[in-house]
Amino acid sequence: MKSLYDILTLILDVVWFVMIAHIIMSWLISFQVLNTRQPLVAQIWYGLNGMLEPIYAPIRRFLPRTPGFDLAPLAAFIALIAIRIVLQNNAGLFYGY
Repeated sequence: MKSLYDILTLILDVVWFVMIAHIIMSWLISFQVLNTRQPLVAQIWYGLNGMLEPIYAPIRRFLPRTPGFDLAPLAAFIALIAIRIVLQNNAGLFYGY
């Protein structure tokens, strides 16, 4: 069971890293530090969007629409942190204590 706990924490860590990269990149694009007309930037940006859209789309259905500001990444990030906390607090179940 410890291996299941390790796999779940690895998946959550990877998703956390991808979300942080997406959030930082969205800020850099919004402040025109990065330009999506550059092929490498566009490729990374659309790749991150493709990976995270299945997470963001269901959240967007429940959140109010705010023009110019997307709350889905914030809600997903808070949910990810909450899942990590619950998993860490129940780690004893995976270790058999």
